[in-house]
Amino acid sequence: MSESIKSNVQLEELNVTSSPDQAVNAATNELNEQNGIVEETQQVQTEVADTNECVCEDSKLATRQEIIERLKAIAECDDVLNCKNEVESLKVQFYRMRTVEIELAHKEFLAQAEETDVFTPQPDALEEPFKEVMGLIKAKRNEWLAAQEKEMQANYELKMSLIEQLQALVEKAGQGNPEVAEFKALQQRWKDVKNVPQDKVTDLWKQYQLLVEQFYDVLKLNHEFREYDFKKNLEIKTKLCDAAEALENEVDVIAAFRQLQQLHNEYRETGPVAPELREEIWTRFKNASTTVNRRHQEHFEAKKQKEQENYDKKSAICEEIENMDLKALAGYQAWNDATQRVLDLQAQWKEIGFAPQKVNMKVFERFRLACDEFFKQKSEFFKETKNALANNYERKKALCELAEQLKDSEDWKTTADKLVKMQKEWKEIGPVAQKYSEALWKRFVTACDAFFEKRNAATSSQRSVEQENLKKKREVIEKIKAIDSSLPGEEQTKQLAVLTQEWNAIGFVPFKEKDNVYKEYKQATNALYEALHVNANERKLANFRNNIAKGGGSLQREREHLIRQYEAMKNEIATYENNIGFLSVSNKKGASLVDVMKQKVDKLKKDAQVVLEKIHLVEDEIEKNAK
Repeated sequence: MSESIKSNVQLEELNVTSSPDQAVNAATNELNEQNGIVEETQQVQTEVADTNECVCEDSKLATRQEIIERLKAIAECDDVLNCKNEVESLKVQFYRMRTVEIELAHKEFLAQAEETDVFTPQPDALEEPFKEVMGLIKAKRNEWLAAQEKEMQANYELKMSLIEQLQALVEKAGQGNPEVAEFKALQQRWKDVKNVPQDKVTDLWKQYQLLVEQFYDVLKLNHEFREYDFKKNLEIKTKLCDAAEALENEVDVIAAFRQLQQLHNEYRETGPVAPELREEIWTRFKNASTTVNRRHQEHFEAKKQKEQENYDKKSAICEEIENMDLKALAGYQAWNDATQRVLDLQAQWKEIGFAPQKVNMKVFERFRLACDEFFKQKSEFFKETKNALANNYERKKALCELAEQLKDSEDWKTTADKLVKMQKEWKEIGPVAQKYSEALWKRFVTACDAFFEKRNAATSSQRSVEQENLKKKREVIEKIKAIDSSLPGEEQTKQLAVLTQEWNAIGFVPFKEKDNVYKEYKQATNALYEALHVNANERKLANFRNNIAKGGGSLQREREHLIRQYEAMKNEIATYENNIGFLSVSNKKGASLVDVMKQKVDKLKKDAQVVLEKIHLVEDEIEKNAK
């Protein structure tokens, strides 16, 4: 039974004839037990101080505006600190709802926008009100903590004052004037004063217990009253043990731990039991407490381990996004595949729980930065690609317009060459937007096909002639291959020149066979030249000699062209030789550059000599034609 519930009536009924030794021993045993309870429950009280669980329940609200309204209500309540967990839960819900809004807007954007458009979330109108109410809560929480600290300091000073008053009562009782009623009033006032600074609790309690013990020693309480007190206290402590043991089956570990702290407070405030039962009742209560504390500790250890696993998973996601080689993503499909992977990783992130509190925000900032960088690079790529697609579209559109202008032309050779060149250019131009690609290509092909169908219809009679020409050119190739290798080189060269003129005199062959038959011709002539050990320059002169028998003004134009080419080579040689004179060969780099330039000069001189010989051949042919 606690001292606070001993009535003044009971104190008046004290047996003053009891043995002084018995009264002193009873009071001493009671105070020793109370002191032991305080010391043994300090560990539990320390665990309570380390656990700041909010009594508020998590809220599941439908909208972010409702979350802001709930936070405003919390900001207006008196005990903001006990709603810490609910505030954190509402904060997470608020940003999750914002993420869902962005994702829905993004999906709607993708459903309506073009492929190359870039999604940009709309500004969040609720962000500022949310931050304002969170600031109010934080300020009020700080004010509450400051007030609590001030209150605990005031309580400490009040208890020190009560200790001084109790000391005065003890001294007065020692003089034969015990004030029992005033003593009980001081005890009640002591119990009414609650929180004091944690580092002052033990010292205050020891001083208080010492003075109470001294007062009881002076009063010499009778043995019968102590027995009654022991009995009532045993009933209370037995009920507390039952309640503590029942907490083992409590599903909510946190709630069980909180209830246990309340039971400890009640056990501490309850007075002693009979000496022979003290160890037994305390052991029972302590064992029940140990079970609840162990479950509480295991719960937080498991939570800590799970949070570390979550941190490892989130770090791995960050590393995967950070290590993506974005420079290697050169096409739409590559970027789309990478984007899908990032979206999958974001979905995985949402499924993972919280990381440890000290690193939770850091790993989230790392994740957000990695994602932002990825989508920034993607946006830049699609922006550049969009510009390239637009440029390609204009170029291909221009080719379509030109092909449509040429489709009715009857200049078969020139127009066909232009269209073939345009087709090659079309292939070299990059892609256009998919929605234009098919129609643009169909437009271009239709114009080209229209021309070639008209040309084929008009030139069908020429096909048999081209086939005959192909046959003749193959016969010339066989004649070249059949030149007798035992003849003198000069004679073989003359025969080759005659066959070359014969080759040049033959008209067109089928377009599809043109490259193949010319390749066979070059292989045959090159084989002959190699057998005669004729170098490349000599081959050029031989081929030139065989091709200049055109006569008329074309020879004059060829001569003028060659003279301009020769003069240009001479000027280039002079420039190189002049530059060589300025270069220093004192270092390795300078010497290497000089060697390269000398090689270019030597090659230019050889090429210039070939051009000069071509000029002489043309002049000889012009003079021959003049006769």
